[in-house]
Amino acid sequence: MDPNDRSQPGPVPVQAASESDSAPNGLVALGGKLLPETLVAAYRAGIFPWSSDPVLTWWSPDPRAVFELDAWRPHRSVGRAARRGGWRFTVDRDFEGVMRACAEAGADRPSTWITDDFVRSYGQLHGMGLAHSVEVWEGEALVGGLYGVALGGFFGGESMFHRRTDASKAAVGYLIERLRAGGFTLLDAQVPTPHLARLGATAIPRSQYLARLRRALSVPATFA
Repeated sequence: MDPNDRSQPGPVPVQAASESDSAPNGLVALGGKLLPETLVAAYRAGIFPWSSDPVLTWWSPDPRAVFELDAWRPHRSVGRAARRGGWRFTVDRDFEGVMRACAEAGADRPSTWITDDFVRSYGQLHGMGLAHSVEVWEGEALVGGLYGVALGGFFGGESMFHRRTDASKAAVGYLIERLRAGGFTLLDAQVPTPHLARLGATAIPRSQYLARLRRALSVPATFA
């Protein structure tokens, strides 16, 4: 078998994560396939996949990073950058383009976990109306964006990118305004990092996250 194929058969996480389910770093399971039904079951259980040689890995970190939709406020510098660049925003115009851009290596990240199998699988979710992208355009150039998974009133942010300073921050702000308008209640940012904290994310215990996730999944929100 190809050692770079991260969709080999193996354990598939379908049960909700709990305080005793994962290793200290949040690892829940190894292997499985990136099938749409597996991804949906994982997100509904508070679990998400990361690519890792030689097998697929599934995670439920503690603590968990979230954006508080009601309390979040945009940075003034982002608005100024958007006006200077004449940026415009779209949704679902170039989902694959956003994923490919998020997968690009750069000076701050020599490699990423977004492989071709991730692009294919999340593209299938996008075709089902369960995954969405936000694009930031400067003229006809794609300069920033993000993508994630929407289930009920839950949105799981997967990755973001920027080719202009503050473009990813602008994408986050546009996403949050859209989620507010659509009735969403939970924006998941997965693993807490200093970068996410600068964007306005906060860290909450996994037990609290899972309780909020259960409630959010029952909310009849709409991304459109």
